Amino acid sequence: MKVFVIGAHGQIGKKIVSKLVAQGDQVFAGIRRPDQAEAFEDAGAEPVAFNLLDQPSELALAFKGMDAVVFAAGSGGSTGYDMTLMIDLDGAVKSMQAAEIAGVKRYEIISAEFTVDRAKWPNSLKPYYVAKYYADEWLKTRTQLDYTILQPGTLVNDAGTGKVTVNPEVGGEITRDDVATFAVQALSTPTTIGQTIALINGETPIATAVKQAK
Repeated sequence: MKVFVIGAHGQIGKKIVSKLVAQGDQVFAGIRRPDQAEAFEDAGAEPVAFNLLDQPSELALAFKGMDAVVFAAGSGGSTGYDMTLMIDLDGAVKSMQAAEIAGVKRYEIISAEFTVDRAKWPNSLKPYYVAKYYADEWLKTRTQLDYTILQPGTLVNDAGTGKVTVNPEVGGEITRDDVATFAVQALSTPTTIGQTIALINGETPIATAVKQAK
């Protein structure tokens, strides 16, 4: 597949790019700064200047000819609530609109656990959860995209385990590497289309969990 990864320079984005390249996909890495390009070229991906503050019509130019778009971007913990709104919410929505303009049907987004339950939103991350909730809702109700929404638990940087629990009743942790592995496998698994899938580390091999996720 030809896959465009938004937020390719982020912690999960880098892993997604690497795993897609490893399995032979043609990967286009959306980057904000020119100095990020060389690392992706060395990794076998094609870097593309991409700014989520641009208009959907401009973003769509980068998506022409793609088979899929993966949204793994985030404003980051060092920015204010304004950028959380502009990137995690409006940026996500604009990328969905851009995908539709460009005629790309397959769209996958990395969200967060418990976005549908405001009572479980952490006080320190409420603006982030607001953004994720409304971006997810827009994707489900306002687009015709073949979407998959992944809602991982608390992200950690441990080595990947290769095993997860999908749609757990309680929260938990998951490694960024396992989120990336699941995201890459789900992208080419048709049964994940139209699904919102919560994820934490568990006991089910990812290849099995992807096929069983509903």
